[in-house]
Amino acid sequence: MGEKLLHQRILENVQKVIKGKNEEIKIVLAAMYAGGHVLLEDVPGVGKTILARSLALSLGLDFKRVQFTPDLLPTDLTGLSIYDRRTEEFIFREGPIFTDILLADEINRATPRTQSALLEAMAERQVTVDGVTHKLSNNFFVIATQNPIEYEGTFPLPEAQLDRFTIRISLGYPDKDSEIQILESQKRSHPIEELTPVGTPEEYSEEKRKVREIKISQEVKEYIVNIVDATRHHESLKYGSSPRGSLALMHVSMAWAYINGRDFVLPDDVKKVAPYVLIHRIIQSTESKILRESKEEILKNILESVPILKAV
Repeated sequence: MGEKLLHQRILENVQKVIKGKNEEIKIVLAAMYAGGHVLLEDVPGVGKTILARSLALSLGLDFKRVQFTPDLLPTDLTGLSIYDRRTEEFIFREGPIFTDILLADEINRATPRTQSALLEAMAERQVTVDGVTHKLSNNFFVIATQNPIEYEGTFPLPEAQLDRFTIRISLGYPDKDSEIQILESQKRSHPIEELTPVGTPEEYSEEKRKVREIKISQEVKEYIVNIVDATRHHESLKYGSSPRGSLALMHVSMAWAYINGRDFVLPDDVKKVAPYVLIHRIIQSTESKILRESKEEILKNILESVPILKAV
């Protein structure tokens, strides 16, 4: 057996602090390798912050956490120009968005204006302050969280802005065995305090480049487009996924194939990641909501009904 690849070492490292959530960690890592961003919708206390910190620590990347509140201003994120009396010039002071991994905690508590500043940075990997454009890190990756059970004092993200997130995922509660492991591992101190880097930012950039070289056949591309097209014509959906959803589905499928040790994408890869990529990009019809159908059920129905094209 040769030396383990970087993504394998990252998974093992993160699993030391996040117990019983191996598949969810792999999905988040796939989104990261695909060059996207993650929306974590979950209840408090299931390890959202620890997941983001452990990914950053594993790669020796810079990490910052911003608690989103109603009074958070766009400049609190991006930074601002301050007048220096000595030099008689304006000096740009960078905000916390100038990092590698940013945890945007409770993003739906900030005003739409501040949310937009973050989403622009996610899309463009740059920010413009006072007419000057500042580039962000090539490794810039956002994990945004929102609490699904507490809506008072929140500003829900509009569907057009949700579309900026590559995947939407929930870690969920651990099973009983995993929760016992959590109790044992944190009896004296938190295991994240002993977490050390298992790779370098350069290795990470190289693996991301390899993901973009994963082969994807014409048949699999057609399969992706057929799934997305089916969301646009389903009777229970008012709006389906945009072409951005097709691109995200392709890139995350490529990353998932790479993480699972293949240099080509299978239809099963697409099927596996599709719920995470598409669930937040579809909007139910009023009739569907009245019938209390869930988006998960609708998407499952679509994935079962779209035929897989000839063997690839």
